[in-house]
Amino acid sequence: MSAISTDDLLNGYINGIFPMAEADGTIYWYSPNPRAIIPIDTYKPSKSLRPVINKKYFDIRINTDFEGVMRGCSLPRTSEPGTWISEEIIESYTALHRLGYAHSVEAWREDRLVGGLYGVSINGVFFGESMFTIESNASKVAFHYLMEILRHSRFVLLDTQFMNDNVLRYGAIEIPRDEYLDLLEKALKTKRRFTAAVLTDLS
Repeated sequence: MSAISTDDLLNGYINGIFPMAEADGTIYWYSPNPRAIIPIDTYKPSKSLRPVINKKYFDIRINTDFEGVMRGCSLPRTSEPGTWISEEIIESYTALHRLGYAHSVEAWREDRLVGGLYGVSINGVFFGESMFTIESNASKVAFHYLMEILRHSRFVLLDTQFMNDNVLRYGAIEIPRDEYLDLLEKALKTKRRFTAAVLTDLS
């Protein structure tokens, strides 16, 4: 199997589709109906998470170990057999990261990567891909800072693809695919930039 080109990845996202690898490495493209999104303006951290955020238990970094986050996300999980993040997927998104479109939000503790998430940013849309955690609450705090960055930078849409228990806890909702594509078209016309500089304003 060969990696997906960065042009194909960008064209896919712009048209509402995204790739996932099967156990044998075959890559398929998906366009779920309904589609899961997380409203940016209505997100609130849980009461139990607020003390962890306030104590700054984790050091939050942006884009310092993108491939490390992807490899963390590719690790086997007890609730999910196998992984859709193949070596080809890692190669493809790492190339997209080098072009400035794919980003990681990372939770570090004692100079060790212990959780985080990654996704793709195109204009006013952030396409969330996956998250992982080694220490309790690490990915939740990383997600909190993702939402703060998106709010601060006035992003329009956060796509989370499929509904599951993980995204549901962050306030995900499902909308029809046609409605999603309309939102996507409008958000892509909005010029926004995903930048680590926002963390300075949030600290």
